[in-house]
Formats: sequence, C-alpha cells, structure tokens
Amino acid sequence: MITFFIALAVLVIGYFIYGKFVEKVFGIDPQRATPATTMADGVDYVPMKPWRIYLIQFLNIAGVGPIIGAIMGAQFGTASFLWIVLGSIFAGAVHDYLAGMISLRDKGCSLPEIHGTYLGNGAKQIMRAFTIILMILVGVVFVNTPATLLNANFTQGWNPYIWIIIILAYYLIATLLPIDKLIGKIYPIFGILLLGMAVAIFVAFLIYKPEIPELWSGMQNRHPDAANNPIFPMMFISIACGAISGFHATQSPLMARCMVNEKQGRPIFYGAMITEGVVALIWAAAAAYFFGPDSVVDVTGKSGAAIVGVIANTWFTPIIATITILGVISAAVTSGDTALRSARLIIADFMHFDQKPIKNRLIVAIPMFAVTAAILVYSISDAKGFQVIWRYFAWANQVLATVTLWAISVYLVKNKGKMWYLITLIPALFMTMVTGCFLFVAKAADGGLGSMLPTAVGYGIGAAITVLGLVLFLMFLKKNKAKA
Repeated sequence: MITFFIALAVLVIGYFIYGKFVEKVFGIDPQRATPATTMADGVDYVPMKPWRIYLIQFLNIAGVGPIIGAIMGAQFGTASFLWIVLGSIFAGAVHDYLAGMISLRDKGCSLPEIHGTYLGNGAKQIMRAFTIILMILVGVVFVNTPATLLNANFTQGWNPYIWIIIILAYYLIATLLPIDKLIGKIYPIFGILLLGMAVAIFVAFLIYKPEIPELWSGMQNRHPDAANNPIFPMMFISIACGAISGFHATQSPLMARCMVNEKQGRPIFYGAMITEGVVALIWAAAAAYFFGPDSVVDVTGKSGAAIVGVIANTWFTPIIATITILGVISAAVTSGDTALRSARLIIADFMHFDQKPIKNRLIVAIPMFAVTAAILVYSISDAKGFQVIWRYFAWANQVLATVTLWAISVYLVKNKGKMWYLITLIPALFMTMVTGCFLFVAKAADGGLGSMLPTAVGYGIGAAITVLGLVLFLMFLKKNKAKA
C-alpha cells in the first residue's frame, strides 16, 4: 500500500505547490467585482459562502465518474494510480481552475462562449451543440445509474421506470429553481456524505490491510481483455472524471456566478478537482485489490456499479454499506441535475433569453427534458443501450476537455505572454492524442473504428491529428507575435 499513500501525499502537495503556481499565472485580483455582485438576479447569479460553493462544485463534478470510472480504470493495473495523480494535478485541476476563472472574468459566461472567444465563432457554434448533447448524455447516464442502484439494492421487483420518473421530476425542479433554494441547501450535505464514504474506505484499508499493487511491481496491463484494451488510450478514457473531464468546465460557470472574490477560485476549482482525485484514487485502490488474486470475492465480469456493492458489503457493516451505496447514488443524482441546468443556461445564452421569469426557464427546459426522456427509454429498453451511451459519453467528455484546453492555451497567449501557455498546451496535446487514438484504435464494441483499421494505422492517425493541432497552434503563435 506504499504506492497508494505516496500517491495520496503527492495529490495534496500538488494542490499547495502547483495550484498556487497556476493561480499566480492567472493573476487573481481580490478587489475585482464578481458577477455575483454586479449581476445578481436571485436565480443563477446568487452570492454564496465559499465553503458551500466548494462542496457544490465538488459534488457537481464528482458524479459517478471518480467512482465507476476509477473502478473500471483499476483493471489496467498500477498505471491507473499514475494517471489519477498526474492527470489531476497537471491537467484536470488546471483545466477546471482556468475555465472557471475565465468565466468569472467574463460575466460568468458558459463554456461554449469561452470557446467562441478564443477559438472563433465557428468553434462556438459547434461546441454549443456538442456541449448540449453531452449534458443531455450526462443527464441520461446519471438517471440510469442511480435508478438501477436504487432498484437493485432497495426496491427489487419495482418497475425501473418508477425511479426514472422520480429522478427526472427532481431534475426538472432542480433545473428550474434558483440555485440557492435547493442545490445550495442540500448539496453540501451530499458532498459531506461523498467525502465520508471515501474516508470509510480509507479506514477499511487501515483495518484490513488489503494487498494493493505497488508501482515497482510493474505497470503491465492487467485488464482481462488486454488485447482489445491497450492502456493507451483506453485507460485514459475510462478514468475521466478522476483525472480530467470536460464536464467539469461546464459546471465551473455555475459556481463562477456565485463567487464574491477571485481568491476563492483556487480552493473551489483547483481544490475540488484534487479532492475528486483523492476520491478516485481511493476507489481505484480498493478495486485494484478486488481485481487481484488475493480478493475474497470473485468480481469477474461484474459492472462498476456492482463492484461498488461488493466493496461496501465486504468491508462494512450493513448500515455503513447502505450509506456507501446511497453516497454513490447521491453523487450521480447531484451531477445529473446540474448537467441539465448547465444545458439550460447554454441554450439561454445562445438565445439571449432572460432566465429570471420562470416561464422562460420552462420554455428552454421542457424540450430538453423530452429529448433526455426519449434517450432514457432507449437505454432501458435495449440491453446494450446503456453501454453504448456510456462509451460515447466518456469519449465526448474527453473531447470537450481537449477543446477547452486549446481555448485556454489561446487565452494564456493573448493575456499572459511569455510561455505560460505551456501549462495547458502540453495537456491539450496529450488529450488530443488520447481522444484521436481512441476513435481509431478502439474496437467497434467500444465505440471506435479500430475494427476497420490495423492498430498501427489507428495510432498513426491519432498522432497526425495531434501534430496538426500543434502546427495550427504554432501558426497562431507566429501570427500573434507579428501583431504584437
């Protein structure tokens, strides 16, 4: 377990050292007025206490990604620990922090508006549609998962549509109400529950001392179907929210509209991502034991959600196991509603549609929920429907993170000078390679085109896309330097 404790320490140290460095690069101004004070509307622009915003941000971005994604990623072996730690510090937290702070400086603008400002109007229009589709997929995934867990663990025999209808009804209410009326009041409670769940597993480590693989034992691919699941790029898609996630940057503007001081940005944006990395690391370590030869339970072929139940019921008393499962459910529910809330705001920004009147919110929300419900019906009625949706959600999520990193790199060139853009350019290039290779290396069953191409060709296309991105960025640098 030495690797686990070292990784945990590096995550914490990363927040204080690299997080402070990134904050200095951005250049906060504690005296600058924020949108929460200059544009307060009692609905979306609502000043809140920083500790409350931090817990809401953490719960918004967490969902089941750092739990289910980390469990799935642990199948690849100790390489998953490295990606969670390095990805969180140098990619995910930087991505979340700078996207949130750019939004804060620009009236709490939605993510596609940031894309448009720094990548052009064409990119803005494409990313508006892309982001709205992703938010709806997030809503579908985070209705299906908690509904399935609730039905399997507490109401066996119920029609699954009962829980789906209940959760969708809650999502609609949470999407429409002012952010401080429901989300602002109950999310901090659920955030504490999610953190408590991770602490419980950490304590179980100390009590049971499970055999967790060490980094120096080798980073070979331990996936049961390693031939079709190479570490690169499959692991980097599987572990999304626990290292970097485009979904996070769609949530940051929600909290940017509630902050009253720029110095709150590092704990709220960078800190929430590091906290999520800690949660992902704990779940990945737990799963690594259950995937290993010393496991007391055979988890072969079990889904990520099922393994959550195995971990909880193996290590905890029935009461704590129930609380753990409820924590996973609440994590999913409290990301699905804010995903759809983000979609409402993106659509409203695009239409320049005032969201203060409740009827305007309904006009935007009702069609969006109708589409979400239709996709949900497909995911429930078709046995493979949910897996297909999850794969495309995961890939789209990382594509969004990649585009956002490119946009932030342009922002840093235009506003900070020197070579500070490297802190996002390097992650942008890496994630371009990940998403490009996934599309052409992953087999058809995993949502890619790899079944039609030799693996080497797939990697070659991914590399070519990455080089093209670098060339275009260097051309932009040259043009920007000439203007200066």
